[in-house]
Amino acid sequence: MSLPVALLAPSSGWTISADVIVIGSGVAGLTTALRVRAQGRSVLLVTKATVDEGSTRWAQGGIAAALADDDSPEEHLRDTLEAGGGLCNEEAVRILVTEGPDAVRELIAWGARFDTDPTGSISLTREGGHHRNRIAHAGGDATGAEVSRALVAAVSADPGIEIVENALVLDLLKDHGGVAVGVTLHVIGPGRRDGVGAALAPVVVLATGGFGQVFGQTTNPYVSTGDGVALALRAGAAVADLEFVQFHPTVMWLGPLAQGQQPLVSEAVRGEGAVLVDDAGERFMLGEHPMADLAPRDVVAKAIRRRMRVTGDAHMWLDGRQLGADMWVHRFPTILASCRLRGIDPVTDLIPVAPAQHYASGGVMTDLDGRSTIPGLYACGEVACSGVHGANRLASNSLLEGLVFGRRIADAIENDQPERRVIAQSDMHDARNTSGSVVANTIRRSLQQRMDIDAGVLRSAESLVEARTWIDEVLSNQEFRGSPRTEDWEATNVITVARVLVEHAWLREETRGSHWREDHPDAEESWRVRLVTTMDHNGVLRTERQAPEWIPGRVST
Repeated sequence: MSLPVALLAPSSGWTISADVIVIGSGVAGLTTALRVRAQGRSVLLVTKATVDEGSTRWAQGGIAAALADDDSPEEHLRDTLEAGGGLCNEEAVRILVTEGPDAVRELIAWGARFDTDPTGSISLTREGGHHRNRIAHAGGDATGAEVSRALVAAVSADPGIEIVENALVLDLLKDHGGVAVGVTLHVIGPGRRDGVGAALAPVVVLATGGFGQVFGQTTNPYVSTGDGVALALRAGAAVADLEFVQFHPTVMWLGPLAQGQQPLVSEAVRGEGAVLVDDAGERFMLGEHPMADLAPRDVVAKAIRRRMRVTGDAHMWLDGRQLGADMWVHRFPTILASCRLRGIDPVTDLIPVAPAQHYASGGVMTDLDGRSTIPGLYACGEVACSGVHGANRLASNSLLEGLVFGRRIADAIENDQPERRVIAQSDMHDARNTSGSVVANTIRRSLQQRMDIDAGVLRSAESLVEARTWIDEVLSNQEFRGSPRTEDWEATNVITVARVLVEHAWLREETRGSHWREDHPDAEESWRVRLVTTMDHNGVLRTERQAPEWIPGRVST
């Protein structure tokens, strides 16, 4: 089996350039762009849809940071490490929790407005896995939308940031020394750029978000097709921890045929007192974990799946009736509207919920400053694997990660002092065989269904072999060859990520964090390692084990 190694050869069409290319308009990409501009460098901000449609806007939860007088970075560190199942890089987590408060304050300086208490201080709440109230919210349950609004406004007001919308990133361009010099893009007009072209810069920052569209049931938007992880793999960069896919336990159940992005019911609802019950009204989380309904997400998702299996029901119920109308109206207006749109009034009704794919803890492997294993290529946010999440992300650490590591990437660029060069077409080098073909989009729905069944919350060697066999047959079958168009390029990215995810899940013969193997139900000390994969120029995967503390370019094992 081999994977496609290129979506397109370097373009001979239009060319644009900047000091830094940032791909993605979520919190990580926007933060990086603003911090880079503060250093005086020009930025090309590339976004797959419009600049305000990044994944950040969908975040109902909040930003976790030790902002309260009775909290500390050390306590935030302990909660993050506990959720991470022994696979966090403690140095990366320490950076996250110690630099986090200042990163949130900078976000406020950029214009973000958080909910406050009667004294005017930021109102802090609690979510699953946290032992302190440290979650800052905006608009009740619209934190992502407010963060996105503030950052988009700041970026749009800066004339040194050129925004290219409706642009799908295709492949990384490198020089003959293997250093990143830009990317190929497919831009959908209207405008002075349309079709395939090249964007050139000595620094490329991937902030493309996650890969939720690998699964049929997900909370991720339609643009989350794993483009950044797939690009990095094709370029030869290392990716890690793709088996650790977080399934949010309380996603509104819309029926057995529902596909694509599903409505999320934030665990902040449980933080305010809502509880999970089965069809008989029994609170099944009692006794499952000391924190009961506020246990880490993987614990809750598994408990729901187990109870569904025992009862034969298609979903469980979230009971938030005791919160009262005032709480729903003022604290959770977005969720309330989403429920009522679907004929459910959570003030008086139970909400049907079931787990769905939510967040990828793994991605492009980076050092503590966001550098990938390819010189000139950086990554931050959900597309990256910085080591802070380990086997399971702690609730509301994702927006914080984008803020903190976006800042660190900008500082690293300042320290590295990359210089813009004049790159001729003949100097752009791709060491891979560029004859690899793309996969037709017709396979996407079947792939998503296969991943839901075989590589979802419940996994086993048997199910994973079935998924791997199916994927390999698709990749080797000429019937499923695609053409150079957006839908097929996305399908190629989706199946590329799925293949590595399945490989990692099959290799890891244990249950840890968000990875649950029914045939290996316990965590094993011998598996306190990270699985790191690269792809060679023929599209063949190579996976190695590394210690959780391993940082590319700094620590050897």
